Amino acid sequence: MPHDDAGVHWHEPKAGQKAGLGKFGRPAMPYDQFMDAEGIPVYRDIGVRTVRDLPLKPWARLGGRGTYIQLFGTEGLWGMYVVEVPAGGALNIERHLYEKMVLVIDGRGSAEIWQEGQPVRQTVEWQRGSMFPIPLNAFHRFVNATNAPALLLCGTTAPNIFNLVDNAHFVFNCPYNFSERYSGAADYFQARDEIAPDPVRGLAMRKTNFLPDVINCDLPLDNRRSPGYRRVEPHMAGNRFYQWIGQHETGRYSKAHKHASSAVLICLKGRGYTYTWPESLSATPWKNGTAEGVKRQDYEFGGMVSAAPMSGDWFHQHFGVSKDPLRLTAWFGANNSRARKPGVPGEKLTDRGAIDIKQGGDAIPYYDEDPFLRQEFETTLAREGVASRMNPAFYTGKATGDDEPGNVF
Repeated sequence: MPHDDAGVHWHEPKAGQKAGLGKFGRPAMPYDQFMDAEGIPVYRDIGVRTVRDLPLKPWARLGGRGTYIQLFGTEGLWGMYVVEVPAGGALNIERHLYEKMVLVIDGRGSAEIWQEGQPVRQTVEWQRGSMFPIPLNAFHRFVNATNAPALLLCGTTAPNIFNLVDNAHFVFNCPYNFSERYSGAADYFQARDEIAPDPVRGLAMRKTNFLPDVINCDLPLDNRRSPGYRRVEPHMAGNRFYQWIGQHETGRYSKAHKHASSAVLICLKGRGYTYTWPESLSATPWKNGTAEGVKRQDYEFGGMVSAAPMSGDWFHQHFGVSKDPLRLTAWFGANNSRARKPGVPGEKLTDRGAIDIKQGGDAIPYYDEDPFLRQEFETTLAREGVASRMNPAFYTGKATGDDEPGNVF
């Protein structure tokens, strides 16, 4: 019989028996082990009201304080963390073989970025609301320009890399320069405003490596999630890490739609909440008496929610309840968004999240949604002193008329 290194013998099952334990605990992946060894907290949940609420512990590798964030549904797909840059100080120099997106939650400062052998470090000036990538495997350092701590939220493809190579030394010390992604060009981090159709779905795309202020930047009209909805996809640093920025008008809310795990919605402006529930509960869980399985996350600036926190397809619906419009950025990590997942090249896909269920898509139109959602939304708005702008025609299945003629919501 074969034996393992621990000296535990394996025996073939007897006739009528099955090999193995039958039930077992999920083992920690290399990235889980890496996070645990870092000596800082690892936050796991469906979301958080704001990352400012998370506990921060000294982080020896980075030289600041931080915590890892691994929201349910993102495990193995991509990772996040928040890190505090000390007042008047800087974090340690880093270089890593994974993509990283940076969103500034608080503070003002700069990022020094350079490649091996590059004589001059490039400097990117950032402030609250700035968003930018760190080019793959480039050296970088974050510097705080004020006498108060700065807080950065980072999304990475570290789980993808760690779970593949399982070697931290290689991840942080690979000498290869990805010069096709970053050559140190003087205008590399110059903000660009031009809007073009993205090559996959034809949606609005902004090809730039720096967004100075994602809280207030202009967004083109999209209309796919709610009447007057605005959206753009930043395409940055040639990354596979996918994200978009979207905004719902004050007094209006998103239609529900469903998909599998990976997307995390991060609040950039306003206050709101998200309901998310597995499709097995039906499109109307309150009406059908299955609402005990629905999950809710409230948030404000810097808060977040996992759109589909467990396996399978989950419906999710977003509600802004403040006088400011609800602006969100969605982060998916690498190769996880529905239109960019691996598959047979050239196969025909549809934008199912923007198509109603009765038309073959995955979205619930307002006139088919659970009545509880509208009632609660209008009650909450009234309590906040905000007027609802949900046209009664949205709930009849007829054209909206005074909003987007010819469209049905």
